[in-house]
Amino acid sequence: MLEFLQLDFVWNALAICVVIGLLLSYLGVHVVGRGIVFVDLALGQISMLGVAFAKFIDSDPTVISIAFTLVGAFLLSLIKVKDTRLKQEAIIGIIYAVASAATVLFISKAAHGDADISEVLFGSFFTVTNSQILQTVIVFGAIALLHVVFRKRFFELTDWYRKDQVHEIGLFDPWNFLFYLGLGLAIVLAVRVGGVIPVFSFLVVPPVAGLLIAARRSIVLALAIVISVLGSVLGIYFSLSFDFPVGSSVVAMLGVLFAIAAGIRGVRKAR
Repeated sequence: MLEFLQLDFVWNALAICVVIGLLLSYLGVHVVGRGIVFVDLALGQISMLGVAFAKFIDSDPTVISIAFTLVGAFLLSLIKVKDTRLKQEAIIGIIYAVASAATVLFISKAAHGDADISEVLFGSFFTVTNSQILQTVIVFGAIALLHVVFRKRFFELTDWYRKDQVHEIGLFDPWNFLFYLGLGLAIVLAVRVGGVIPVFSFLVVPPVAGLLIAARRSIVLALAIVISVLGSVLGIYFSLSFDFPVGSSVVAMLGVLFAIAAGIRGVRKAR
């Protein structure tokens, strides 16, 4: 892989994957802990719906996608299912399906519809620019700082969800909205360069793999971060070595690491 490192676009891809993976794997611990894994897919798809709508009306995709995502984050923060016959994931899944269908409808009217759909799903890490990396670092750094300063409050909310104590959260909780707002902004930027599927994978695969190996939250967080970075490096190497799409390669390598984690858990239980 050393010869590949002489290429600027490879360094850019590595940088953006690591930056995205670090924050999303951390946020994924909250997402998995709350049992709302469809939220990232839904917010990612809502963001892409904003991009598709912007192309449809020939407007600025960045502003509209952020507006769509912020509205989506606000509405999702209000969803609290207390009916024991229903699960919150079911409602979020419906939102994701409708947003996906609307995105395809708008993109189908674009001049390069098939290419646009592929980019929406898997992004294009190799075409990321230095300005996109800088923008992502600044926004992701601010979100990370917010979670470091108020980590106890955010984890308290996550524990309420995990213990099915959503009644502790009122109709509108500013901290809950702040969590969804940060998650939404992170997904907006990540999806623009990485696509919906890699973003979903970064949010879910590393924390779930960490949970398979460890029980303590601090160890799960550390494992999730390591797995996200390792999956990024291996995915880019795999893509360059065998000429595969980079987004799909990163997802595939994260899947391999998840399988290894599942194997480790299986061996430990057998012993």
